[in-house]
Amino acid sequence: MSTTDETRVSAPPARPVWDDRTPDLPDQLQRTPVWTDELVAASGIPVVDVPFVTVGGGMGSFTMVDVLRIAGVPTNQVKVLTNLRHPWENYAYLTGVSQLPPHYRIRSDASSMPDNLWGFPSYAARRAFHSRSVSGFIAPLWNVLTENVLTDYWTPLAGEVFEGMRREADRIGYWDCVAHGQARMVRKRAAGGYFTVFTTQGARKQRIIYRSAYVHLAVGWPSIRFLPDMQQFRSQHGNGYRFVNAYEPHEQVYDDLVARPGTVVLRGGGIAASAIIHRLLNDREKLGAQTRIVHVLRTYVEGPHGPSRFMRRRGKNGWAHQGFNWPKASWGGQLKMRMERLEGEERKRLWETLEGTTTPYRKGWQKQLAAARRDGVYTTVAGVIDRVDRVGDGRLGVVYRDTKGGGLRSLDADFLVDATGLIGDLRSHRLLNDLVEVTGVDRNVLGRLDVSPGFEVRSARSGSGRMFAAGAITEGAYYAPADSLLGVQYASLRTADQLAEMGFGKRIGSGRSIAQWWRFMRGVTP
Repeated sequence: MSTTDETRVSAPPARPVWDDRTPDLPDQLQRTPVWTDELVAASGIPVVDVPFVTVGGGMGSFTMVDVLRIAGVPTNQVKVLTNLRHPWENYAYLTGVSQLPPHYRIRSDASSMPDNLWGFPSYAARRAFHSRSVSGFIAPLWNVLTENVLTDYWTPLAGEVFEGMRREADRIGYWDCVAHGQARMVRKRAAGGYFTVFTTQGARKQRIIYRSAYVHLAVGWPSIRFLPDMQQFRSQHGNGYRFVNAYEPHEQVYDDLVARPGTVVLRGGGIAASAIIHRLLNDREKLGAQTRIVHVLRTYVEGPHGPSRFMRRRGKNGWAHQGFNWPKASWGGQLKMRMERLEGEERKRLWETLEGTTTPYRKGWQKQLAAARRDGVYTTVAGVIDRVDRVGDGRLGVVYRDTKGGGLRSLDADFLVDATGLIGDLRSHRLLNDLVEVTGVDRNVLGRLDVSPGFEVRSARSGSGRMFAAGAITEGAYYAPADSLLGVQYASLRTADQLAEMGFGKRIGSGRSIAQWWRFMRGVTP
């Protein structure tokens, strides 16, 4: 299986060269929620007209461009504003530092394919037909046919996802749509549509304003979660060598533990936590590390749990288990339909029921954990960390509140890894915070962008112009798995359908879908 080599990625087109005298954004524009063409012209900032702008340049932007190209939209009608070199860059970074490198399986099923709108042939089928042995051909297909009954869920390798996206990006001419830099803000246009303020990259940074009829926001998670105890520790002790976040580079933790015996405290119960434990135990087995792991779980799950017999998750030894981030019925079954019907507090309650920190149940990993428990090198405690101090020899003194027995307890550790996740607060992202505070777009029941079932930011309508959003910034709306590979693809399809109704692109009906799938299979441009 080939993995993505960045040197093989087609170079994006050269950025436009603008006059060095281009001014900064005037204060009047920054304070004004609706701009006129005259106001923008008076600023002296170059204006570029393009019908469709997508901000972010990650998975959500990629699937949006892919669907639009399949719908017949030419590349010169779309602009991707991004600071990423390629659309999988941020995803690859987050999975990589949290110990899911390209040769590891990610938490996604065989047909959730950002590079293949049809999901066929699936990742499992690709793996089978690329195999050079009979067993290699049968294994992935058998796994898919028997998953979650006789076998674990089949999931693709991260590198397979990235390589497929690279091929599709080349096929659809994605790189021709890209402008590298930083999108700063989006404003409504008085005559309809939007202005997006953009700063180019490089030594000659320039302000540009893109004027468009449609804007699509797919900026991903606003930021990494740094909890107050970590912030306080770092402000007092000035470094992050021993107290680290799972989503920042922390390879020194593993290197140090291979070199000398040590204790790691891990906080969090999701896929990142399970991947970090897997890495630590692999280092014990393969590299001879003498590492002890203490796993602190705020919510300690004793067994199957849920609000009713029809909505229960598997659980044991502190962990809550679920194949994917959301129940499968959230993508296209009864839970999806139920979510779309609910409003306000009822929808919020369903979100709170469905969400939660879980990790997949994988038989090989369970055996590894069981062996580590027997050997006394992996222990779980139910608790909430109260504070972290520095003790002798630079080690950490971790004080936690026992949620089972009550009271404060303490333990010494060489490292503490926080794997509690990312932040979805719109205030943590400059463009989104500006959109809420100045433009006045509405928030949903969870505080994210309030979008329609078709992913339109309804409060941001501007004449005939429309604003759409996808991914984590829409969580709390009408589609639970919004921040998933299939979720951003579904959002792109819903968006493209609405755009087609307004005359931008063609509707992807049965005939067009079959014809475009055949072009996809042959590697021909849409």
